[in-house]
Amino acid sequence: MTGPATAANARDEHPRVEVSGVAVSVDHYIGGRRVASAGTFEDRSPLDWGWKLADVSRGDAVDASAAVGAAVDAAPGWAALGPSGRGGLLRRLADLIDDAVPELAKVECADMAMLEESLRLRVLSRGARNFRAYADLAEAHEERVWTSGGTRNRVVRMPAGPTVVITPWNAPFMLSTWKTAPALAAGNPVVLKPAEWSPLSCSLLADLADAAGLPPGVLNVVQGIGEEVGAALVSDPRVRRVSFTGSPETGRVIASAAAANLVPFTGELGGKGPFIVFADADLDAAAAKAAAMYDDAGQVCLAGTRLLVEAPVRDELVSRFYAHVDRHVLGDSRDPATTVSPLIHPEHLARVAGFVDRARARGDRVLRGGRVWRDGGLWYEPTLVEPAGNDSEIVQREVFGPVLTLQTFAGEDEAVELANSTDYGLSALVWTRSEARAERVGRAVRAGTVWVNTFLVRDLTAPFGGIGISGIGREGGDYALDFCSDLKTLQILEGSTDREESDDG
Repeated sequence: MTGPATAANARDEHPRVEVSGVAVSVDHYIGGRRVASAGTFEDRSPLDWGWKLADVSRGDAVDASAAVGAAVDAAPGWAALGPSGRGGLLRRLADLIDDAVPELAKVECADMAMLEESLRLRVLSRGARNFRAYADLAEAHEERVWTSGGTRNRVVRMPAGPTVVITPWNAPFMLSTWKTAPALAAGNPVVLKPAEWSPLSCSLLADLADAAGLPPGVLNVVQGIGEEVGAALVSDPRVRRVSFTGSPETGRVIASAAAANLVPFTGELGGKGPFIVFADADLDAAAAKAAAMYDDAGQVCLAGTRLLVEAPVRDELVSRFYAHVDRHVLGDSRDPATTVSPLIHPEHLARVAGFVDRARARGDRVLRGGRVWRDGGLWYEPTLVEPAGNDSEIVQREVFGPVLTLQTFAGEDEAVELANSTDYGLSALVWTRSEARAERVGRAVRAGTVWVNTFLVRDLTAPFGGIGISGIGREGGDYALDFCSDLKTLQILEGSTDREESDDG
């Protein structure tokens, strides 16, 4: 067996399980040590629900308190390193992530069934980019400096303190780094709680952080059930920031717990993105990208799942769309030929199927798919539904599976009206050859990110987040670093100090 951090493995006396040839700890990582719980929860692979991966330590309030305590103890030393000292360690961690990508891909593929080739070639390297990007941004930060009222003024960033990060089961490693990287770069120790349906790659992140030399308590990983250990973490009064990605329902519960302690909270809570295709668009490119919304079995919050097509090109767009969907291959996510993976869990498969079954019952037309692909498996066919009306549940609620809806519009105003007709507002896609229309519609659609003639192009310095029930706050770039910091205005009376001897730089 191998593991991505041999230095940590050599010191670790706790047992590990082998997942696709990679040694993975099933215990928490608290204060630089592996810690077991008396209870466990079962982790199975979506690739074959009979494949039991591990019995994972099931954290409780005691484990949560210990992890927050370790972060509190680590906070002064981590803050004292400054952006440069922290940046060196985070870049070392990024290098180790790059080296560990093949092993991380094997484990994450087994644990949540994302395509192994996609993980290896695209997704996991983003984890290393996240740490490098935030290390660079923290070091390059220039304080705002000005004079007023006879004083010299500076806005100073201070580390906020222990930060709880709760991440979802889709793309767990990358999304964990997306949230932990700015917190660590800002000087905040982190307690990371991964989703119980796919916890194993975050356990490997703890090994990598240890091997990179992050001091004990700077990054802690606590596994378990959200209602148990997650609830204890977000309600701990010693926690100073909470960052969450998941459902609006859970987001409301976490936000309430954070509010009780007056703790700033940021949440990315899913989407129901419109995919708007105008008659002047490159229809084949639009159709190909629409078919790509089935990638990762549609378990992507940013996906454009509501196809809104200008009426004159509806039939041509659908025909081209079907031709691209026909090229999809449902199968084992370890096989490079596979393009559509299984869903994460039997409960989630039942949820996705339930949406389509209710759509049929209320009179929505299932134009394509709409069935479980293979008995005993977790695959669901790529599905297209034409709703009876815009108030259909399948239009208004996030399915988070390989299910798209199809609606037509008569003109630009109706397209915008339909696009803005749900409670969500995370992302949108617009396809048109008109630069003027791209600008008008891009500004009119209410979404945190609008892509025109492209998708999933991410600049890590840009703000990211949702409108409406898609979330609160913004991640990305300096927006994330400001969230992770307490801002202080330092004012010094002009002429009252000797600048040459002062230490205000």
